[in-house]
Amino acid sequence: MADDWYGEDAATFGDRLEGAREAAGLSQTELAAKLGVRLETLQSWEEDMADPRANKLQMVAGMLNVSLMWLLNGEGAGLDGPPQGVDEAEREREILREIREARAVIKDLDARLERLERRVKAGESQ
Repeated sequence: MADDWYGEDAATFGDRLEGAREAAGLSQTELAAKLGVRLETLQSWEEDMADPRANKLQMVAGMLNVSLMWLLNGEGAGLDGPPQGVDEAEREREILREIREARAVIKDLDARLERLERRVKAGESQ
């Protein structure tokens, strides 16, 4: 049943958040920026690894045009089913954007590791 697509028994908070974000046409990066949180924070919400604080939860509901109760338990004003009109090309572009962002993070971490290794080696030679 389409009515139960995002219901409490079929979906989690993270599922509803991701669905509402996609229906609003926002990437994770865009929504995180609008909320003033780190991308990793938003990702942890969508993966049900963490929960937003009450003030951010209220902001999310407002920005995504869904009710607070719908985000929490699937009841109230929200989406009836999976987002419509999000074409495959847009999904692929979103995935590619996320891949580029992940590569940039990895590159930064690699450079940081390199600096730390040089510091350790410099300390060994003294």
